[in-house]
Amino acid sequence: MTPRARVERALRRGQVDRVPFTMYECMIPQCAAERALRNRGMCIVNRLPVFRTRRPNVRTTQQVYWEGDRKFTRTVHETPHGPLSTLTEDGGFTTWRHELLLKRPEDYAAIRFFLRDEVYEPAYDEFARAQAAFGEDAIFRANFGLEPMQELISGGVMPMERYCEEWVERRDEVLRLYEILVENRRRIYPLVAQAPALHANYGGNVTPEIIGPENFARYFVPHYQEAAEVMHRHGKLIGCHFDANTRIIARAIAETDLDYIEAFTPAPDTDQTLAQARAAWPEKVLWINFPSSVHLQPDAAVERVAFDLLEQAGAAEGLLVGITEDMPPDRWQDSCRAIMDGLDRHARERPGRYLP
Repeated sequence: MTPRARVERALRRGQVDRVPFTMYECMIPQCAAERALRNRGMCIVNRLPVFRTRRPNVRTTQQVYWEGDRKFTRTVHETPHGPLSTLTEDGGFTTWRHELLLKRPEDYAAIRFFLRDEVYEPAYDEFARAQAAFGEDAIFRANFGLEPMQELISGGVMPMERYCEEWVERRDEVLRLYEILVENRRRIYPLVAQAPALHANYGGNVTPEIIGPENFARYFVPHYQEAAEVMHRHGKLIGCHFDANTRIIARAIAETDLDYIEAFTPAPDTDQTLAQARAAWPEKVLWINFPSSVHLQPDAAVERVAFDLLEQAGAAEGLLVGITEDMPPDRWQDSCRAIMDGLDRHARERPGRYLP
C-alpha cells in the first residue's frame, strides 16, 4: 500500500495495514532522515490552492524593507473608500502580522468594498500537474479558506483582541463584514468540490474560549453544513483544523457533517484525550497532530506515547497521526523516527486491528 493510498483509505474509514503517519510539506526538509521516513511510508500532505482570488477594482502595491536582519512587507490596497494597509514580518516558517486592515471605525466601508470585490477562478491545472508529478508519496489537499467569522479573527482583517472589542462596540459592522464573507464562501464551495482533490479543509484554529459554544453553533456550524452538502454531492471529503481545546464545542462538532477532524491535538496539550475525542466523535475520522510537547521527551517515551495513543483510539480505522506544528529543530529527526517505531510496533503487536 502506497503512502497516498493508505491515507486515502484511512480517510474513507477503510482498513489499513498500519495507521498512516503524515507531515505537512513545510515541516520537513529534504535530507537523509526525510528520505528514510518516506521509505518507511510517511506521507507528505501538500496543501495547494484550487482557485485564485483577484480584486479587479482594488489597486494593491507592496514595499519590502529590512531592519537589520528582519524583513518587513508593507501592503497597501487602494479602494474608492480610502486606503487599507497591512504590515507583516517574515518569520521563516510563519508570518508575524504587526498591522491588519482595520485600524479605525472609518475603515469599515473600505473593507466592505475590498471583500465584495473578490473574484474567484479555478486553478485546477496547476493542482493536477503538481499532484501527478509528485506521485504516491504525497496526498494533495485543497482548502476553502477560513470560516466567515474566523476570517475576521485570524484572516487579516483585525487582531483577535480588536475583534472582541468590535464585537461589543460595533457588532453591526462586524456582522456586515461577516455576511459579505458568507456570500463569498458560497461562491467557493462548488469550485473546491469540482477540483481534482479528494479532500479539503474548511477553516480552523477556532478558539472556543473566545467564540463560545453558542456563537460557534450559530456562526460556524451552518457553513460546515453548506460546504459538506456540496462536497458530498461530488463524492469529496471535508474536514476542519481543530487544534485547540475542543471540549466545550465537542457536541456541536459531532452534529456537523464534517468527515474528519484534522490536527486534533490530544492531551496533555489540550483539554481532551484521544479516547475522549473518539467517544465524542464516533462517526468522524480523527487525523491528529502528535502532541508537540512530547517531542521534547526521550525517544523511548515518544515511541511509547505513539503506541499508547493507538491503544486509546481502539480500532485503527478512521485514524491518522500527523505533524501539523513546528518541531524542535534538534529533535524532529529522532522524534519522527520514534513515532513511526511506535506506529509500526502497534501494527505488529495488534495485528487483529489491521489488514491481514
